Amino acid sequence: MPRAIAVLPAGDVADGMVVDRVVLDADDRHRRRVAMTGEGGTAFLLDLPRAVALRDGDGLRLEDGRIVRVVARPEPLVEITAESPDGLARLAWHIGNRHTAMQVAGGRLRIRRDHVLEAMLRGLGATLAAIEAPFDPEAGAYDHAPSEHAHAAHGHRHADHHHADDDHPHGQPRHGHPHD
Repeated sequence: MPRAIAVLPAGDVADGMVVDRVVLDADDRHRRRVAMTGEGGTAFLLDLPRAVALRDGDGLRLEDGRIVRVVARPEPLVEITAESPDGLARLAWHIGNRHTAMQVAGGRLRIRRDHVLEAMLRGLGATLAAIEAPFDPEAGAYDHAPSEHAHAAHGHRHADHHHADDDHPHGQPRHGHPHD
């Protein structure tokens, strides 16, 4: 079974390059290793170094050079609006406080249908609309792109960075006086 070993961003995938497509919901688009079969019958093993969030239109490059396009499957969602940007921010905070996957789309929020959350949001003044659409939730603070890194264990000293002379723990600004 051929392996899909690379993800090509949607903008880099021309229609003429694509031999098949896989239609996946949001959960199935966040994988590292799983057997897949395209709508046209192309069977392959998704075999990436780490789990990534595949986006609608991305291409999966197989070892032999063929490309399989990723298509986001429409899902039952609720679209959330508010009377003001501040109101929408407040609603987003409440959704995030419940660790719920959420998409920000054109001044609206989208979540998967959940009658408990929907009742809470209505109680907070939200306007809700049930829709069927592809779901592309925010990746989150801990889902780093390959070029990003944390300072905990990444193989070099802080002396290698511009903040080598920092006399404070990370996250604490300098404030002009010593602490004895």
